Amino acid sequence: MEWIVSLMSIIMVNLLLSGDNALVIALASRKLPPEQQKLAIFWGGAGAVGLRILLTFAAIVLLQIPFLQLIGGLALLWIAIQLLAGDEEHHDEMEAKSSLWGAVQTIIVADLVMSIDNVIAIAGVAKGNITLLIIGLVISIPIIIWGSRLIHMLIERWPVIITVGAAFLGWTAGEMAIGDKKIMPMVESYPWMHWAIPLAFAVVVIIAGSMLAKSKQQGGTRQKNNL
Repeated sequence: MEWIVSLMSIIMVNLLLSGDNALVIALASRKLPPEQQKLAIFWGGAGAVGLRILLTFAAIVLLQIPFLQLIGGLALLWIAIQLLAGDEEHHDEMEAKSSLWGAVQTIIVADLVMSIDNVIAIAGVAKGNITLLIIGLVISIPIIIWGSRLIHMLIERWPVIITVGAAFLGWTAGEMAIGDKKIMPMVESYPWMHWAIPLAFAVVVIIAGSMLAKSKQQGGTRQKNNL
């Protein structure tokens, strides 16, 4: 049962954090003929998936270094807050390529740059289980590439999905932090801390993310009023 829950968690994390990646694929290939668009999506997506798997493997190994898992947990905490706050990236400036190879290169490089949050989150959820990691990525990446519209529709219809997902990432960040080799001995004597710290991280995400989102909305309203 725990294995299934972890698998579903990896898929959910990937879907929540990869909406921008799907948009990059569409923007980079929009000037290509229809047939070449399909090839660009396939080869660009395949290259991005391969690199992401390698990066995630590397992250799992690196997270075994003392205090690095704690840093990873804090980084994931910030990623979760930004997710809930609605941190937007400006993709309109991305240049659409007129050649197949140019589009493929753009997709792979952009996906690589934008995948840091995914890699940290998935490495934390997988907890060193390579089989779980591979299955989760294999299932979720094709959904991201070809089902991005559906994902956005679901999130727009039920915005609570983002809140639940962000809180879950916060919980995962807490588990990553206390799972660090140097931190674990400190919490072993206090079993309640194994759930209290992840819960505290989740609460921080919801409070800080909501406050940041409200601040951004107020800032946007002021800008419109000044125009």
